[in-house]
Amino acid sequence: MLPPIRRKAPAMTQPSTTHRPRRTRIALAVAAVLAVPAVAVIALLNYDWNQAKPWLNDKVSEAIDRPFEIRGDLSLTWQRQGHSEQDRTWRDYLPLPHLVAKDVHMGNPAEMVAKGLSADPPVPAEMASVGQFAFALELLPLLSHRISIPVLRFDTPAVLLQRTTDGLNNWTFKPSDKPSPWKLDLQRVVFTKGSVHYVDALQRANASAAIDTIDGDGSYGVAWKLGGQWNGQRLSGSGKAGAVLSLQQQTAPYPIAADVHVGSTHIKVEGTLTKPTALAALDMRLHVAGASMARLYPLTGVLLPETPAFSTEGHLKGTLGAGSSSWVYEEFTGIVGDSDIGGHLEFKSGKPRPRLSGAVSSKLLQFSDLGPLIGADSNDSKEARGVAPVQPGDKVLPVETFRTERWTALDADVSFKAERIVRDKELPIHKLDTEVHMKDGVLTLTPLNFDIAGGRFTSTVKLDGSGKLIKNAIGAELKASARKLELRQMLPVIDGVQATVGEVNGDISLSATGNSVASLLGSSNGEVKAVVNHGSVSKLLLEEMGLNIGNVVLAKLSGDKQVKLNCMVADFAVSKGVMHTRAFVVDTDDSLLNVSGTVGLDNEKLDLKLKPDSKGLRVISLRAPIYVHGSFKHPDVSIDKGVLALRAGGALALIAVAPIAALAPLISTGGSSDDSSGCGKLLADARARPVAPPPGQRLPAKLAQKK
Repeated sequence: MLPPIRRKAPAMTQPSTTHRPRRTRIALAVAAVLAVPAVAVIALLNYDWNQAKPWLNDKVSEAIDRPFEIRGDLSLTWQRQGHSEQDRTWRDYLPLPHLVAKDVHMGNPAEMVAKGLSADPPVPAEMASVGQFAFALELLPLLSHRISIPVLRFDTPAVLLQRTTDGLNNWTFKPSDKPSPWKLDLQRVVFTKGSVHYVDALQRANASAAIDTIDGDGSYGVAWKLGGQWNGQRLSGSGKAGAVLSLQQQTAPYPIAADVHVGSTHIKVEGTLTKPTALAALDMRLHVAGASMARLYPLTGVLLPETPAFSTEGHLKGTLGAGSSSWVYEEFTGIVGDSDIGGHLEFKSGKPRPRLSGAVSSKLLQFSDLGPLIGADSNDSKEARGVAPVQPGDKVLPVETFRTERWTALDADVSFKAERIVRDKELPIHKLDTEVHMKDGVLTLTPLNFDIAGGRFTSTVKLDGSGKLIKNAIGAELKASARKLELRQMLPVIDGVQATVGEVNGDISLSATGNSVASLLGSSNGEVKAVVNHGSVSKLLLEEMGLNIGNVVLAKLSGDKQVKLNCMVADFAVSKGVMHTRAFVVDTDDSLLNVSGTVGLDNEKLDLKLKPDSKGLRVISLRAPIYVHGSFKHPDVSIDKGVLALRAGGALALIAVAPIAALAPLISTGGSSDDSSGCGKLLADARARPVAPPPGQRLPAKLAQKK
């Protein structure tokens, strides 16, 4: 009997993945993708980040080339952005990782600390500390090697910025040898209470600013107070700024307001700053006041002239590009001394030096306000504008030195116009017009023109302070012409001149070397010429100059009248600061006046002899020579007592013989009325254009001789 046949049971088969439903496969894939970041998030949230501090401190220190340390707690949380509902985008609904670090410290570069141990003041090891800083990090930009930080928050920061005498500073970070593939995108900065301390040995600055938050102010979020010293002068001030500093938005204005005093200078600004990383739009009102515009140089680096106390206000705009900056001070108005001022100035940085350009004007300019430009103001005025009172009491020519070491710091092209100039003793000056050019340490005024005494004065001035021509001194050149100046307006305070008719024409050509007005004139060489060839002069004035006592009395009783002026010629040769008269003649129909001698510009001494000679009958004439001696400050006018005594003595001796004959020595019949002075030749010589040798050279001997 055959065994029963056993049938094998069919085996159980596993379902193939290829036969799974498509929906199931997609669900499993999504779950796997979500599981990875979920696990990562859980791991990040539960990870003790304090264990990573040593590694993080080391990497950051290496990257910034200075010590970095997080001493407090380090944690990570997930938060949504806190934008307002109207500014919120879909990204703001996604939580972002927020890193919070407490008690963070950053040191100074090792090189600076090592050299700064013996500095004054010593350089501390620490540059900055923060009670807490926090920032959010966007994840998607990381895929394109971009670190995007929407907001960086600093709580109670303390920063010390310092520069030593050799120029080392702690705010310049060493660039990396290899360019990083990562780019930082920092959008906004928020800071609360803190302090900033600035120490600069080069600028002699030691200043601190305390920062605090403001509550309930719609425009400003933080306020600061400033104190300390800048360039050896007391520094104080206060200001306000926005709470959130936007670094990316082109149109978000960042409000700024400041009121600062540096010594005698007061600066006040209020406005907005857009895109602070590029200073793309600095727009504010600027008010500046101080003892002298020259005192602004340590603050701005812009070379401005010495002036009396000033105050200006205008619209300031600034842009800062790669390696260059541009600042425009437009529509400004103000006062300088007692004069008004207004205009437009533009400052641009660049190579080989920055450049200042613009146009300045004044409607009413006080003549005394021009004094500080050349140091011709009083010692009290010098002290008020911060300059040592160096002017000797017995000197007239200014001895204050020009600060030529700053002339190579700036190039300039600025025009200046003044409609009317007023001085204490009336001498009408109008329509001053000049263009100031500074290039490579050479200052030129081309032209320097103005209307004066009914005529026109035109000139060009060149002052070479570059040091290339003459070391530690200025090489100066002056060429000037005066045309149709009216005698009556030139000497308005002298009696008898008001009725005088005549026009003065003159020319000056001088060269010199020195470092002040006094030293320049005291070394000058060249020629000075002036002529009057038409007009009339007061008879009374001439009689007084000739000491014709009787005629003076008669003129007083019968009234003054005009005498025809044949010519007046003044021709000086200037050699090493001494003006020698080659010809100085005043010739009229009634008299002849010859002047000879010297005027010492080097020692401010006068040595002139005025010899009057009448051309007709003079009653009681004491025609003795008149001497002008003394200094510019204290001139001394005297009469030749010998000649005067001889004439008077002869008269007394004859009184006993014949009273009428006693008058003979005092009566002068004069000579011929011919052209004894040789006006024609003198005028021709005086009209020849004057010349001056190059700076530092003397006038040729043949030109210095008397004609």
